[in-house]
Amino acid sequence: MNHPTSAPPQPDPAAIRRTLAGQLDADARAWLDTALTEAAEAVDDTAAGPPPAWERRFAEAGRRVGTDHADTARVLLLHAAGAGTATLTRLYQEGSGAERRAVLDALALTVEGPGAVGLVEDALRANDTGIVAAAVGPYAALHLDAHAWRHAVLKCLFTGVPLTAVAQLAERAAGDGELDRMLADFADERAAAGRAVPADLTAARALTDAAPPGRTTTPPAGGGAKEN
Repeated sequence: MNHPTSAPPQPDPAAIRRTLAGQLDADARAWLDTALTEAAEAVDDTAAGPPPAWERRFAEAGRRVGTDHADTARVLLLHAAGAGTATLTRLYQEGSGAERRAVLDALALTVEGPGAVGLVEDALRANDTGIVAAAVGPYAALHLDAHAWRHAVLKCLFTGVPLTAVAQLAERAAGDGELDRMLADFADERAAAGRAVPADLTAARALTDAAPPGRTTTPPAGGGAKEN
C-alpha cells in the first residue's frame, strides 16, 4: 500500500486565524475571539454535563461570520477546544452538512491516529460533494487503507469532485496498478454508456505510471534506450 512517506504539511492555526480575522467585520471578529476563548477554556470531551458553550458557537458560526467563512471558523473552534474523537463524532452525527464538512476538515489538526477513519468512511458514502471533498483531505491520505482510498478516488470521479481535492493523490497513486485497473474499468463503463470520460481520470491514470515514493526506476541493462 502506498501510504505517504511523510505527513502532509499541517496548516498553521494562528495564520488561519489572522487571515480569517482580516476578512471579518468588527462584530464578527469579536464573536470569533470570544468563541475561541471559550473553546480553549473548555473541559475535555470525557467530562460529564451539558455541552460546553463553544459547541453552541460551532452551530451558529454561519450566522455570525457568514457562510463563506463558517467552515474556517468551525475548524478553528475544534482545534482550540482540542476536540477529541468522541466530540468530533457527536458533532458530525448531529450536525448539518456544513458542520459535518467542518469536522472532516478539522481531522488532520485534531486527531493524531486512525481513530476517526470511521467518519471519513461514512462521509464517502454521502452524495453531498462538499462532504466528499472534505473527506479526502490530509487525514484520509494518511489513514485510509489502500482499498478504501482507491474507492474514495472513484467516488470523487463518480460524483464530480475534482481530484485536486484528494490530498497527496500523486504520492499514493504512484505505482498503484490496482488503482489503474479500477480507473480503466470505470473509463470503459463510461464509454460503453456513451458518457464522456472525465479528464481527471486520464490524469490520475498517468500518475499510476510513476515510481512509488522511495523507489527509483532501474535502467535497462547496458543503459540503452527501451526498444519500441
